[in-house]
This record gives sequence, C-alpha cells and structure tokens, in this order.
Amino acid sequence: MTVDLAAAADFLATSARVLDRRRFDLLFGDGGPGPVLAAVDGYRNPDGGYGWGLEPDLRSRTSQPGGALHAFEVFADVAPVRTVRAVELCDWLSFAVLPDGGLPFALPVPDPAACAPFWANADPTESSLQITAVVAASAHRVAAADAAVADHPWLSRATGYCMDAVRDLGPEPHAMVLAFAAQLLDAASATTPGAADLVDALRPHVPADGLLHVAGGAEDEFMRPLDFAPFPGGPARSLFGPGVVEADLERLAGAQLPDGGWPVDFASYSPAATLEWRGHRTVHALVLLRANGVL
Repeated sequence: MTVDLAAAADFLATSARVLDRRRFDLLFGDGGPGPVLAAVDGYRNPDGGYGWGLEPDLRSRTSQPGGALHAFEVFADVAPVRTVRAVELCDWLSFAVLPDGGLPFALPVPDPAACAPFWANADPTESSLQITAVVAASAHRVAAADAAVADHPWLSRATGYCMDAVRDLGPEPHAMVLAFAAQLLDAASATTPGAADLVDALRPHVPADGLLHVAGGAEDEFMRPLDFAPFPGGPARSLFGPGVVEADLERLAGAQLPDGGWPVDFASYSPAATLEWRGHRTVHALVLLRANGVL
C-alpha cells in the first residue's frame, strides 16, 4: 500500500481549510498542537459549543452536536496534550442533552442557508442514537488521555443512553446507526462494563464483508468495515472475519486520487462543503492509515 504524502499536502494547500492543513502538519511532525487548537477555536461559540460550518454541511453559526463531533476529533488529534476546551464542550453537551441522556440529531437551526435538510429539519425534541453514539465515541477517545473528560457526567449519561438504545435496536437499523453504535461500544469498552459484550447485539445486522448501503444516500454510499471499527484493539473488529479490515485498509490507501486527496461518496449541500469535506476526508483517511500501522 503506497500513499503519496507530498501530494496529500499539496491537495490540502490547494483545497482544504486551515484546520485540516494544521491537523495534517501535526500528524506528520511539521506542526504542534497549539496551531491546531487555535484553528478549531475559530468555530467555537461563547457557550462552549461549536458551529460555523465545522460540520461542513451544517453552516449554521449555532452550537450543534455535529460541531461537537468534529471538535472532539481535533482534541483526540492533539492527545496526550489536554485542553480545557474539551471539558467546556462536555459542559455544553450537558445542557444540550435530552432527559433520556441522548442528544438530538440537531438543535434548532435559525439560519439554515446551505445547511443539509436533514440537519435543518431535525426534531430537537427526539434523541438520536446516531449522533449521540458518534459524538460520545470521539469523546471517549479524548477521555483516554484526559481524566476530566473521562469523569464528566455528560459522557457517562450519553454512553448509558447509547447502550440502552443498542439493546432496543429494531429489526432493520440504519447503516449509520449501526456503524456509529459500533464505534461507541468500541471506544467505551476499556472503561465501561458491558460495552464490549453489547457488540454481539450488532452482529446479526452486519454482513460478513462489512458493506452496508446507506439508505437515503448516494447509490455508491456505504458504511464499510473501517466505519464500524476504525481503530485497532477494540471488540468491534470481532464483527469481521480474518482479512476483512485489512482489505478495507488497502482499499482506503488505494483511494487517493491523482490530485492527492481522498474522495467523498456522498452529496454536499454547498460549494464550501464540497471542498471542505474532501479536506476532512483526506485527513481522516491519513489518521486511520497511521493508527492502523499503514503509514
């Protein structure tokens, strides 16, 4: 598997946000945590949450669970360096959480220009396993190096909500719900009793090849093995037989395009998001390849 890092850097310089360029520099030794944290701070609101298009298809200035996900991704990048912003984000999520411990897919969006309709039209009164699981999974990655996040009441509540929701999964859960629930159980398994065992509740819904079409998405949009189990060492890898994750890593490494970036397999809702998603996906691909020993 061959990845052209110089071409990736050129692509990011040409087409990506400063945030993703700073993340790349940190990942490959040319930058430090400070510039990365400064870049993500530009998306932060005074309430401690994140908006302003940090989630590229959610352009709203308002603090949103989708913005929290991407902020936690950055905080995981800089580990073991810790930032008070991570705890402040947990504090904000404590106010955004619903009575059952889950997060709504999105909070009200008063400025919906260029926002995807699934964000702008989400029900703010209904908890979403999909968004709660993926936000909490990223928070658990931060918590591995930050005791203040690990001990935060919001993370415990969100994890408990997700585990209860996994126990109550219906017969045909959405591909993204399955993938993000697997990520949550995987990330929480080291510190949360019962999380690893709950992976078995997902097993009947996950095909052997790990390919699940995203209902309502593009024709070629799938959740893949690395969407269920992106990082090594956790129980979610047991969902797949020998060689399945390795083959997906090979696919990911080979997906680099001639311009140096990685493709996006879903539609975007603004010209800005079209570019920003490719920058994010390029850095995300490199994070996964490095974490799995490919780079």
